[in-house]
Amino acid sequence: MPSCPECENELDIEMDEVEEGDVVACDECGSEFEVVGVEPLELARVEDELEEDDDLFNEEEEEE
Repeated sequence: MPSCPECENELDIEMDEVEEGDVVACDECGSEFEVVGVEPLELARVEDELEEDDDLFNEEEEEE
């Protein structure tokens, strides 16, 4: 069973049911990962776009 790249907790993923593009979440730390490969399993962290946009907006305000 695969483990979370963030906290190393086991991820509850059915390997034969997962497809590229699926998003899985860690029950322990709440991190979300997109499946970018299935043979072998490859996960990429899903970034929270809203947080990034907020950070950029706050930086622009501080510069003014």
